[in-house]
Amino acid sequence: MTVPLPSGDEFSVSPDATKRTSFSASPKRKSAAPTRATLARKWAYLVTSTAYLPYTHAQVEEHFAALLDEVFAAVLSEDAEPAQATEAGARLVALRCVGPESLRRTMDVLGKGLLHEPELRSVKSLPERVLQVIGALASGYGEALRESIQTQQEDLSRTLVTLERETRRELVLTQARFDQLFTGSATGVAVTRVDGRVQRVNPAFAEMLNRPVADLIGLNLYELVHPDDADGLREGYRKLLDGTSQRLALSRRLVTEDEEPTWAGFTGAVIRDPAGEARQLITLVDGDTDISLLQRQLNRQSLHDPLTGLPNRQCFGTRLERALGHADPSFGVTVYHLDLDNFSLIAGGLGQKQSDDLLKNVAGKLRAVVGGEDALVARIGGDEFGILIQNTAGSPDVATVIGMINQELSEPVYLEGGRGVAVSACVGVVHRPPKDIEPNELLRVSGMTLRRAQANGYRQWALSDSVLDTRERHEFGLAVSMAGAWETGEVEVRFRPLTWLADSRPAGIEARLVWNHSRHGRIGHDTCVRFADETGLIVPLGEWLIRTACEESDDRLPMVVGLTPHQAADPDLVGSVRNVLTATGLGPSRLRLGFPAGAVHADLGETVDNLHLLAEIGVDAELQDFGAAGDVVCLADVPVRTVRIAPRLAERRTEPLAERSLRNLIETATMAGATVIADGIDSTGDAGWWRSAGAHIGAGRYFG
Repeated sequence: MTVPLPSGDEFSVSPDATKRTSFSASPKRKSAAPTRATLARKWAYLVTSTAYLPYTHAQVEEHFAALLDEVFAAVLSEDAEPAQATEAGARLVALRCVGPESLRRTMDVLGKGLLHEPELRSVKSLPERVLQVIGALASGYGEALRESIQTQQEDLSRTLVTLERETRRELVLTQARFDQLFTGSATGVAVTRVDGRVQRVNPAFAEMLNRPVADLIGLNLYELVHPDDADGLREGYRKLLDGTSQRLALSRRLVTEDEEPTWAGFTGAVIRDPAGEARQLITLVDGDTDISLLQRQLNRQSLHDPLTGLPNRQCFGTRLERALGHADPSFGVTVYHLDLDNFSLIAGGLGQKQSDDLLKNVAGKLRAVVGGEDALVARIGGDEFGILIQNTAGSPDVATVIGMINQELSEPVYLEGGRGVAVSACVGVVHRPPKDIEPNELLRVSGMTLRRAQANGYRQWALSDSVLDTRERHEFGLAVSMAGAWETGEVEVRFRPLTWLADSRPAGIEARLVWNHSRHGRIGHDTCVRFADETGLIVPLGEWLIRTACEESDDRLPMVVGLTPHQAADPDLVGSVRNVLTATGLGPSRLRLGFPAGAVHADLGETVDNLHLLAEIGVDAELQDFGAAGDVVCLADVPVRTVRIAPRLAERRTEPLAERSLRNLIETATMAGATVIADGIDSTGDAGWWRSAGAHIGAGRYFG
């Protein structure tokens, strides 16, 4: 409705007042400040012309007069957010003043009118206060309008829901019955697109495959059956879709996560829309439940590590074969072979339960390292783990993965009792091996690369090298065949002289091993000892070497036999030497055993105790590989009066710094009362140099 302005000459409205809300003063007299009642009537007129109000003229003026009272009270109040103005805005909405221009005209008329009201002149900073009040009114108006619209929408929604409720009730009940049957059925159910892409499966079907439900969504149904059976299942569904067959009933093999097939019966149907267009396929899969469950459990137990739950070595090898066959030619795969450093020592300190907990934690950390990759983590030995990564364009490089492994393992694990334990690992890496390599061969290569890394110390890694791998494979083949060669007499004992450098008199005899190989010729002492040490043959072979040397001794010169660190630390060494001396009749003073200086300095096993016990029965000892820091100090702690310079130092004697160090070392050892032996003397010049440097005894090809 339109409410006319009161008669009189206070102000007049221009012909387009309903559009521009502009007022001009009457020409009869000068403009006077409007009173509150006049401002209320003007507000009512301008706003009611923008919307329909179901009130009489008197009711409209009464409402707007009350609204203006609220606005005046808000201006005069000291509240930062005047509630009266907010309430006035809300009441405008309640009066249905919600036309497109209602709020704008309200703000226009009040913004101008309030500034000229005599009652408000005393208000401090009146323009700012008026702006605050109008803002609060607009806020209340907006919130009330929002609630009004929301209420209308809710009313409309309730009406629509009421209208549709009866129609949807049966649909909901039908869907609920289907969901109940789908979820609770012991029969596997798969809903797929017509191309076989899985959209939904029930828990029974996921259990048959030994995989989570979420992992199956998006896969193709034909990928979940044995490759030899996929074409038959695909052909059966093609006939259903074409209408040439009305029923699908087949027996096919499902492939579980461990790639072990299990037989199941497939029953299929096509879901069509009202127009007859095929929309989905539904497949019922019925397995031999008890037998299949037992089969899956046995398969899992045979292919997984019971402690960590990781795949075992057999499963890792099977997955390697598949990964090599399906690898992206541009990126290939990478195999990481890990061995925890000194885990036997850690396990000895922790005990069985806590060391098992530590292994489980390591397994979890390795899974976290490759969590973002298409990767498999396996436990392939006691404290050995394998990681297989199928590389993509976004896969991290080898060095980055190694860094992530080291960082994860170095974080302490807090076990029962509050112990914080951290571990490290050596890693052998085979990056992008040939696709046609056998899994066992790949694991052998990774193992050899791991051993090469371990030779450099703790927390080391190495990348496989075809040249080194070939050489190491050859040497390892020789090493493992050495026991047989010893049994057949190919391994012999040879002797070489030790000579006083001052006058070339005999100073002793040294027993050494020689392997007369039928194909590779003569293999020298150092290589024989290394092979025996690596394969665990060194203790029995070393005892035989000592026995043979004592049998061949003429009891005039000392018989020298070198020991490896394992022999030196052997708790049975002293007893074995006693038996040999008794059996051969050789005097103890005529036998001298060479102890590696590093083993003595580190007090490895029973090494130091063996030295003292041998000295008590009259057997001499010498420190071999002498020259590391602290070796000279050992002379004051152990009963040794002979030292042999380390070959690594002797080879560098021509370097100025090395020469000076060697001469100082020899001088210091001599001052400590030790006799110094120099090895590797091949010429007169070599002999002269060592004699001038202060060495006492020489050994090498020069002396025969």
